[in-house]
Amino acid sequence: MIYFKYLRMVVKSMLQYRANLVLLTIGQLLSVAGYFAGIALLFARFGSLDGWSFGEVALCFGVVTAAWSLTECFARGFDVFQSTVRRGEFDRVLLRPRGTILQILGGNFEFTRLAKLLWAFAVLGVGVTQSGVEWSALRGLTLALMVLSGFLIFSGVFILGASVCFWTVEGLEFINIFTDGGRELAAYPLTIYTRWIRRFFTFILPFGCFNYLPLLYVTGRSANGLYALTPLFALAFLLPCLLMWRSGVRHYQSTGN
Repeated sequence: MIYFKYLRMVVKSMLQYRANLVLLTIGQLLSVAGYFAGIALLFARFGSLDGWSFGEVALCFGVVTAAWSLTECFARGFDVFQSTVRRGEFDRVLLRPRGTILQILGGNFEFTRLAKLLWAFAVLGVGVTQSGVEWSALRGLTLALMVLSGFLIFSGVFILGASVCFWTVEGLEFINIFTDGGRELAAYPLTIYTRWIRRFFTFILPFGCFNYLPLLYVTGRSANGLYALTPLFALAFLLPCLLMWRSGVRHYQSTGN
């Protein structure tokens, strides 16, 4: 499959600069470790966060970090798509007999972000052991769906930001509010925020659907089994993102470079 050929080529190119790869990986590990250490110190001082225990917040943080790491690794091409349009390189994408989404996905991988993913799994391990959850097959499946749907939702936001470039050439900085800002916000249970923030990040940008609502079921804070299915809303969110991308491709005009 051509996608895996893209992966193989990127891995080979990265291995040509092993020292750079190692340093970047260490940097990614330290950045996430430092952030989570701050959360641990917060709980060491105050004990809980709006009634949520350290283990429960570790689950929340681990899910978001894992989803974000996967997105940065495999959907990075959409995050830096503005440079592709500005340099006129999207013309070559259109000339190739492959889908544009596949080519953008395959054209840019950030494997150093997988270091964050390893750390996210370590944090999830802390959450699994210290949250006090009585784990079952359904709860374990829900946790896996949370990570996968988070990856799809973050990727959808990346695609939306990239689609804007077809009309503006430059990406819009406010998209970072929903990527970097949304990641920071979703790392904690939504109950600590005001009502309008909870509603916006549940019904407009469905971060709460992949993290907060299923977390209520996983931790036993709600007996509503439907919360275990809310990660599936990621598919409903991804569809309009892909439609906007297709509309942008149809309206694309070359920069002439």
